Amino acid sequence: MESCAPQSVRAGSRQKLVDAAISLIRQKGYSATSVDDLCGAAGVTKGAFFHHFKSKEALAVASTNYWIECTDATFAQAPYHAHADPLERVLGYLEFRKAMLAGKLHEISCLAGTMVQEIFASHPDIARACEASIYGHAATIEDDIAAAMKAVQSTCAMDSSKPGVTHASGAARAFILAKAKGDADIAIQSVNHLRRYIELLFKGKAKSQARS
Repeated sequence: MESCAPQSVRAGSRQKLVDAAISLIRQKGYSATSVDDLCGAAGVTKGAFFHHFKSKEALAVASTNYWIECTDATFAQAPYHAHADPLERVLGYLEFRKAMLAGKLHEISCLAGTMVQEIFASHPDIARACEASIYGHAATIEDDIAAAMKAVQSTCAMDSSKPGVTHASGAARAFILAKAKGDADIAIQSVNHLRRYIELLFKGKAKSQARS
């Protein structure tokens, strides 16, 4: 998921380090990515690194915050928002995510999802930033899911307290399956399955109401 495209070669050293962290951590993981790796990828000195960040953890938090900005902007501009029907917006969201699955595994991976599995118990500041990214993104689809549920008067189709989390978690599992198999195709199949499941829940409910 290339939501954070690398900045221009003329970008400042701080931004270059953020870009390098997003790229390398998605490829290698947090622990396997060293400060030397980050400096080499960014083309900056260690002195420049510690001028901007007191530690690798501080860079990881900053990179996650930048990741949130990028993903928020990417999804806010996505074409699925143009649908008048809230269910079509929900399904369009899935199609948009599926379209982002083209590329190498590290290119389609979520930075927050990649890191949190590794550092959730050891680096609380990074974990909190990852939580903000994951749950914040899930919240962006909640209004559409709630509106779709209301349209078919459904109280049981999905968890009404956090429908975005229920929805986004299926997409997140798709990335994990893809990494386990080493093939993005399984992620596409997983998103397709999630789409069929949602169509069954909502459209099945709508048909039932039409017959009653």
